[in-house]
Amino acid sequence: MTSPTPVYFDRNENRYGPAPACMQELRQADGELLFSYSRSFQHGYYSELSARLSALHGIDEKRIILGYGCEDILKEAVHHFLPSGHAVLIPSASWWYYHSIAAEVGGVTVEYPLRPANERYEYDVDALIRLRETADPSLVLLASPNNPTGNSLRREDLRRLLDAYRGVPFVLDQAYYGFVPSGPDDYGELTGEYSDLLVLRTFSKLYALAGARIGYAMCGSGMADFRRFCARNLGYNRLSERLALAALDSQDYYQQVAAGMSRSRQRLYELFRALPGCEIYESDANFALVKMPPEMTAYLERELTARGLIVKFLKEPGFCDHARISLGNDAETDHLIETIRSLVARTQDGMKAREEPA
Repeated sequence: MTSPTPVYFDRNENRYGPAPACMQELRQADGELLFSYSRSFQHGYYSELSARLSALHGIDEKRIILGYGCEDILKEAVHHFLPSGHAVLIPSASWWYYHSIAAEVGGVTVEYPLRPANERYEYDVDALIRLRETADPSLVLLASPNNPTGNSLRREDLRRLLDAYRGVPFVLDQAYYGFVPSGPDDYGELTGEYSDLLVLRTFSKLYALAGARIGYAMCGSGMADFRRFCARNLGYNRLSERLALAALDSQDYYQQVAAGMSRSRQRLYELFRALPGCEIYESDANFALVKMPPEMTAYLERELTARGLIVKFLKEPGFCDHARISLGNDAETDHLIETIRSLVARTQDGMKAREEPA
């Protein structure tokens, strides 16, 4: 008996795939993109992509940093700003990589709290502000939306934090930005107002280009040394650049993707809110965090995996009975939901049968 082809609901990848225009760029790419270095400097800018992002966000092109995903620039930021033995502030529930790269430079990680409230997680902003004095951090890392909790930081709370942490490098990781409707994208403007702010974005999530490794950052006006630290004098990956430009030209397609993700989120909310003992937290990302009874967690992990439906069941302290479910496309979401519903119904029927007198 052959094993089912796995469907990965554990990697936070965009399973809708990239825009058709991106695929067209791959089909028509010629060797010149591979054998020659960029000539963009002859036109007065670093690359076509950084020039486009500069116009998109309304900031000087010199304050755009290109990298190989958020991971690349995040690592550069920690290695540049965090001296050995100094503190970096990170969320109490976050991407494991934050701890890993801090350890690479001998940094001390200090966690600030997230708390569930009103069917979603929230940052404890007041507690984070107090850490400015008690922890004396050299760097702050904050994700919005956050992985694995899915919550975003309200704009007014972000400003409170940036005011409180003036003079401290502040990294705002927005890898999961764009999956819900939002107001004007004025984060570039914020980097002009707050000179120590670094905003990270990626083409891996919404734009479904994770394999092409395209990320960028918007730098505060006081980060000239960091920009020099990140400089790539021979230019950026030219093929990845063409893919990113095609994605930026395909906003209608990605609005449809975001709408599909919203449908999947809502269906997951409805499913788990109807299941006894379960809680699902509202998310602004392409995944949702679910808390389940321990026996259901173990059962679903075993049965879904056997059926090739790979969900991320968390093992971290405080989250042992949680699963983070990445959003698939409509058909994949239908399949996952119906499978979970069927599996849970089967266990409930079995419990009823055992409770009935012989």
